[in-house]
Amino acid sequence: MPNLTEGSDAAKDEAQVKIDRRAFGMMGASALGTLWTQRAWSEVAQAASPSRFHFAVVADPHIIDEFYVKGSENGVEDNESILHTSERLISARTLINSLHPKIEQVFVAGDCFHNYPSADYDFYFKHRTRIDNAKELFDGFQMPVHLGFGNHDYDVPRVSREMSHRLFAEKLKAKPYSSVDYKGFRFVHLNNFLGARWDKSSPQFDKRLGSLGEEQLNWFEGLLNDRKPTVVFIHYPLWLVDATEVRDYGLHPLLRKHRDTIQMVIAGHWHKWVDFAHTYGPQHYVAAATRYDPNAYMLFEADSRSQKLRWVNADLVEWSTHYSKPYLAG
Repeated sequence: MPNLTEGSDAAKDEAQVKIDRRAFGMMGASALGTLWTQRAWSEVAQAASPSRFHFAVVADPHIIDEFYVKGSENGVEDNESILHTSERLISARTLINSLHPKIEQVFVAGDCFHNYPSADYDFYFKHRTRIDNAKELFDGFQMPVHLGFGNHDYDVPRVSREMSHRLFAEKLKAKPYSSVDYKGFRFVHLNNFLGARWDKSSPQFDKRLGSLGEEQLNWFEGLLNDRKPTVVFIHYPLWLVDATEVRDYGLHPLLRKHRDTIQMVIAGHWHKWVDFAHTYGPQHYVAAATRYDPNAYMLFEADSRSQKLRWVNADLVEWSTHYSKPYLAG
């Protein structure tokens, strides 16, 4: 971040306008905030090159619609936050869209919307629902947006996983799990809801935990064998995902085996910032939710020549909380 020395232009700007951090977070990205942010970003983010680019990560938007029943959550904070999910995602989007050098890709670590108002597939084509609202919000980003699945993007067993996949494919153009290669890096969205833990017919059924299933694990291992620098997104923190699923074969051993290939694993779900460091091999972070704070976004610089990532706004995170300071020069 820029150094605010007394008498500097940035310091004068800061002295002229005093905005409480939390109040700013509730307001969203103001015109002044956008101006400060653009200045700060341009000073710390190196210009894009054939090997260098910038991307952003957001988690847990939890978009709702007119069918949402107010007061359905657990506690005052959850019931308050769910009513502001669209405006907070818009605030984060405004910030991300404003940056130069530009953000070239955005990745969403699940819970794109919040539950299902109906178990009837046709309902979603007769009414405008939270899925349509989410699509409109994601379409407002000025760069490609890649979506992962969260637990609230399913409603097992009331809504089958197959129905959720059909709706995501039809309305959001997203697959249950996916990868994209960009400028020397590979970005992988894993889905921890496809294994036995979310299969009602399985004796292992327990929605508090996650598992991938052998087919997805094989697919992921095939990608890792290419030895491209990889960033992994998964909704549940690895603490909640089965270490192994088929004898000694599972996600945790794969991550440790390929720790030199995997640059980072980013999860959501807990709605708070958590640093697991190298507990599971690669660096593992849990991202806070835009549902609670419009400043809960991660801004990265990637360089395929050095095969390194730099989390540019990491110093603004308030660990173990929902909150991050806004990306401002000060």
